[in-house]
Amino acid sequence: MVEIKRCSFCGDEIEPGTGKMLVMRSGTIYYFCSSKCEKNFALKRIPRKLKWIAKKK
Repeated sequence: MVEIKRCSFCGDEIEPGTGKMLVMRSGTIYYFCSSKCEKNFALKRIPRKLKWIAKKK
């Protein structure tokens, strides 16, 4: 059975075979559903303050 991952930024489910995984030097693993989520994470934005994430939930 395929394990379903969740986006570390927006919380959406990531379909198997899609998305991106980022491994930090500390060993922490982050999963992203899109480049939009990855870029916002890199800019250290807070997900709960973004309107497009609040509309999804």
